[in-house]
Amino acid sequence: MKRHAQLLRTAVVGGASLAMTLSLAACGSGDSAGGDPGTIHVLVYGDATNKAEKRLVDTFNKTSKIKAILDTVPGADYQSKLQTIISGDQAPDVFFNWGGGSIKPYADAGMLMPLDGFIAKNPRLKSGFLPSVFNTAVVDGKPYGVPMRGTQPVLLFSNRKVLKDAGVTAPRTWEQLLAAVKALKAEGVTPIALGGGDKWPTQMWFQYVYDRVAGPGLFEKAAKGDKDVWASADSKKALGMLKELIDAGAFGTNYDSVKFTDGGSPALLANGKAAFELMGSWEYSTLQDAYPDFVKNDLGYGAFPTVEGGKGAPGDITGNPNNFYSVLKTTKHPEAVAEFLKLMYSDEFVKAHLAVGNLPTTTNTPKFLDRSDNPEYSKYQYDLVKKAPAFQLSWDQAFPPAATTTLYQAVQQFFNGRMDTDAFIAAMQSLPAA
Repeated sequence: MKRHAQLLRTAVVGGASLAMTLSLAACGSGDSAGGDPGTIHVLVYGDATNKAEKRLVDTFNKTSKIKAILDTVPGADYQSKLQTIISGDQAPDVFFNWGGGSIKPYADAGMLMPLDGFIAKNPRLKSGFLPSVFNTAVVDGKPYGVPMRGTQPVLLFSNRKVLKDAGVTAPRTWEQLLAAVKALKAEGVTPIALGGGDKWPTQMWFQYVYDRVAGPGLFEKAAKGDKDVWASADSKKALGMLKELIDAGAFGTNYDSVKFTDGGSPALLANGKAAFELMGSWEYSTLQDAYPDFVKNDLGYGAFPTVEGGKGAPGDITGNPNNFYSVLKTTKHPEAVAEFLKLMYSDEFVKAHLAVGNLPTTTNTPKFLDRSDNPEYSKYQYDLVKKAPAFQLSWDQAFPPAATTTLYQAVQQFFNGRMDTDAFIAAMQSLPAA
């Protein structure tokens, strides 16, 4: 999101797919007959965070003549659905994205509304957010997104009871992680839950290992089109470390049949079938929604392990600096959209998202951290992001959408042994630049 994300209970299970179909069938922002002033459609990634977004839409609708309609698409289908509808009659007025490469093709095609005009009339649409986060959705010098939801660093979540029973502590180093894998396997526990069926959770392991080994510079160069870095010594070392972890049985044997988006991998963690899961910070809201007792009693979380001799700083993080709302040029109600976007830096926005475990990047967030549903978790995230020397955007969001299929296939096939080091490097060298 992160992306990230979830299909647990309220998000996608059962009726949500039907709700998506019915909701999107009504898309379109034109005025209706009978004096109806019209509607704006807000398209978001369907997951447990939607309760906060619904609250803000309801707030907007209390005072606006033009009503907002919240349309949700299950997380696993969001990218493909957006690409399908964005240029047709079902196109939303406002849509969720990750900034960076995820919106650049739409901006380049002239489909998005530059937000300079909105910001000129209301400077807080820019000044109300942390600058480094806001700039993630600036394309060729033009702002195309207003931050929404919250920052989403990827963390190493754990089941503290499982760790305690196995005599294992949360690993701080790569060697400690390998030792924990061995100990957990001896106890008959899958060391690490992985929703490999979704592919993007597998990608998270590449992001962190590459950062810890090579530092953030390697991927920054790769995303800009430097093909040579994929064949570097650091790249090959990172791949070797990943293979060592896979061959040690860290992820079990059926991870490609497990998904995060249908609740599979979080269930393994919460039910004690696995000890760890590397996931975006939205894992908290996922688990809070489905397994509140586990969150209260046994959920642990921490930073990714360090690598001895690596070039990445221990405080480097990867994930999604924020999610964004972008606006299509075709909207018939830009004034209403501008009013809706004002809510994204409001006190109500901050409180609603803190309540589901998100960490907003508004300038007024710090004063609410003590009032969040889990102050300890919120403060941990805030401190982690604030102090991070580098915050690497998720690979699948840094590259344009055209790269996604090749990228996902490469990370999945490397993990399941169908692609060796040289083939993985060749696949990454074939990706288009951001």
